[in-house]
Amino acid sequence: MRNLLSIVDLKSWLHRDLSRLDKLLLILATFDTPCQVKEIKEKASQAGLKITERWNPSAALRRSKGAAIRTPQGWELTVTGRQHLFGLGVTAVSPSVARVASELRAVLPNIQNADTRAFAEEAIKCHEAGLYRSAIVMSWLAAMDVLHTHVCTQHLDKFNAEASQVNSRWKTAITTDDLGRMGEADFLDRIAAISIIGKNVKKELKACLDRRNGCGHPNSLQIGANTCAHHIEILLLNVFRKFH
Repeated sequence: MRNLLSIVDLKSWLHRDLSRLDKLLLILATFDTPCQVKEIKEKASQAGLKITERWNPSAALRRSKGAAIRTPQGWELTVTGRQHLFGLGVTAVSPSVARVASELRAVLPNIQNADTRAFAEEAIKCHEAGLYRSAIVMSWLAAMDVLHTHVCTQHLDKFNAEASQVNSRWKTAITTDDLGRMGEADFLDRIAAISIIGKNVKKELKACLDRRNGCGHPNSLQIGANTCAHHIEILLLNVFRKFH
């Protein structure tokens, strides 16, 4: 998992009025791989903080209620720990991460379906925690649910007519689950054909779909903060804000 803090940021955070546990979690946030107590002490020293034996870092981290865990390779910060640090005001390195997450979170109250809202909220948390592949998958699922709901409540007859014209075997959809029977790429084609989305929007959404497909299966694809932010921003501007 990508580290959350640079050593420069750590110097600022460690000299604030925080608990020992918070400071230990902040130190863990500078590592992108599990680390040993010796490495924790060394990183603290680099930031101008001396961790004495009285701190007992291992004991403190064991009492962190899941914010940090000990693996065979060493101590590491968990998603729970990262969320705790976000609550303190620690933000990810890329400004786009915080901005996009904030903008998407702002539209959550407008998403009426509770399940869709939960998908979007999980996408935000994954994005903030640096779980970019997961964020891309979850945000796409939420966006598709928003589109399915919009079509079902506003354009169902028109959609069914278009779908039947393209495929005579199409069984008339009545619910959002029925719409899910159609492949997502075909669904985008159908809603573009009846002017729910435009040609350029369809192109961008299909790119998001391709990215989701790449992230949804084990492979060597690497995704960074900027790519994930771009993906979510496309969905935010063209789906969540427009069709919630």
